[in-house]
Amino acid sequence: MPGSGVSERKPALLVPGYTGSKEDFLAVLQPLAAAGRRVVAIDMRGQYETPGEPGHRHYAPDALAADLAGLAAAVGPDGRGVHLLGHSLGGLIARQAVLARTTGISSLTLVGSGPGALRGQRAAALRTMLAHVAEARPARRAERIRQLWETDLEPQAVADGAPAHIVAFLRERMLRSCPEGLVAMGQYLLSCPDQTAALADPGGSPVLVLYGENDDAWTPATQDRMARRLGAQRVCIPAAAHSPAVEAPETTASALTSFWNAAECGERRRKADGQGAAAAGPGSLGVVSAGAAAASPSHGRLGAAAAMPSGHRPR
Repeated sequence: MPGSGVSERKPALLVPGYTGSKEDFLAVLQPLAAAGRRVVAIDMRGQYETPGEPGHRHYAPDALAADLAGLAAAVGPDGRGVHLLGHSLGGLIARQAVLARTTGISSLTLVGSGPGALRGQRAAALRTMLAHVAEARPARRAERIRQLWETDLEPQAVADGAPAHIVAFLRERMLRSCPEGLVAMGQYLLSCPDQTAALADPGGSPVLVLYGENDDAWTPATQDRMARRLGAQRVCIPAAAHSPAVEAPETTASALTSFWNAAECGERRRKADGQGAAAAGPGSLGVVSAGAAAASPSHGRLGAAAAMPSGHRPR
């Protein structure tokens, strides 16, 4: 959803979590765009309206991170840079893009995303789901996902009080997601190594770790420790769980806007310092800051989005 007037700030690229889609960010899209930046949310490869590819290799973290690199270049052309945000699994993939030295990443935000593999009850539930789907032949996996929806996921959504139109959307999204991608990305969630040390680069882009105080995927304590190891800023959203963008959208959007604005101010200061050093004599150049465009409407992979968090009932 476009903000009013000409956008003046760097754009943001939002990446959803496992079983998620671009629709996971609708509740924060307007307030983020109103701050003067283009905001683009995507479906990763194989998610909802983005076509999938046969074979696990297309869903390896490096392959998905390469997709983000191409999208970042498209969203922030001419070296303007983008603010990259990943929710849950999307955070693990966004982290991979940064570790791959993707150019043009002005900041990284990890929302409800941990240092490594998923643990606890959510991990146990995911293992059960993957066993049910992966044991079938590839040609039968879509039918297994349909059965899983009808026997487990839909009754749970109804029991949680989701309105009928939301249940219908969640069904469509689940059944349109690529079975091969669901299996491969789920397996990565259960086996992802802790790469916090590799990400903790003192000279790298600013990092924000944002999580709900009741997160039941990676615990708040786990995410807080990760933030400290990264030397990152950290924000705990009161009354939110695993999907702060839906559960507390105004607070979440305010925290994101403040962080992104501060990151851009830091770039401008570094640029000014570099110019001053150049005038005085040889020295390192600062990073150039650039503005951003207005938010675009939703059109498939590059669409700006609507919000329904992975595994949570949207409001």
